[in-house]
Order: sequence, then C-alpha cells, then structure tokens
Amino acid sequence: MMKLVPIVAAISALAGVFLLAGCAGIGKPLEPPRVSLAGIRVEAFTGFETVFQIQLRVINTNDVDLKVKGIEAELEINGQSFATGVSNTPVKIPSFGTELVTVKVYSSVINMFKSVYGLHDSEELKYRLNGKLRVAGDNALATTLPFESEGVVTLNGSKEPGTR
Repeated sequence: MMKLVPIVAAISALAGVFLLAGCAGIGKPLEPPRVSLAGIRVEAFTGFETVFQIQLRVINTNDVDLKVKGIEAELEINGQSFATGVSNTPVKIPSFGTELVTVKVYSSVINMFKSVYGLHDSEELKYRLNGKLRVAGDNALATTLPFESEGVVTLNGSKEPGTR
C-alpha cells in the first residue's frame, strides 16, 4: 500500500503539468472577422438554378494569422434568401490583414424572383451576408467564427456597405 502512494502522487503531478501546458496554448479567444461583399458574377445558368461566384473581403482584426479551412455563406437580397454556398479552399489571412476569398453560391430561380420582386418600385437592392469561417488552430482547437454584414447596392451600380 505504501508503494502505491508515490505512484499516484507522481501520476497526479504529471497530469497537472500536462493540463497546464495544454491550457497555456489556448490563449485569448479570436475575434470574428469583418466580412463584406466585394463582388459577384454569374458562373453558370441552368433552367432552375444559377451559380454565382461571390468575392468576400475578409478583414482579420486579431493579432494572429487566421488559417481558414473553409467558409460557409448565405446572401439575402431585399430580405429574401438569394443564394447559399461553401468553399473549402484554404486561405491564410495575416494578422491585422485582409484577403479576398471566393465562394461559389447557388440560387434557385424561385429565390431569385422572390429577391427582386418589386424592384421597379425601388432604386436600390439591400443585401445581407452572413456565414461562418472554419479556422484551424496551431496549439489550439479548431474554431468557427461567425460573420454578418449588410449594405445597399443602388441601381446606378454604386455600393454602400455597412458591416456589422
């Protein structure tokens, strides 16, 4: 019984050291990036679906690089769901830096009509963009960072972003 006490104490001490070392790598939580719509273009059109390439401006306000493994995005126009999509292209966004990220999104013809219905009564399109960035960690666990932004595109082509 006496030999068991030093072994238990040694295992407990070793477990405590590993626990402290693991927690030291976690650090402070990451702040969500600022993401805004930078561009949109039609890639393909079929009878029932349109494929768009949207460019997102991702701004990293953290003091560490963000190693993005994937991104999920949903675009709403005039309060209606317009297109959704994902990208698994890895991108590294430097600390206090920015990158353009391209995401392929898909829109049904029905969603497109719902979004632009009543357009002749208005001179602007209101958009809302939301989604998540999947970020890999070096010493920390992978994490998901949500984003959301909105803005207005006027019919004359100028854009008035309003990132939240």
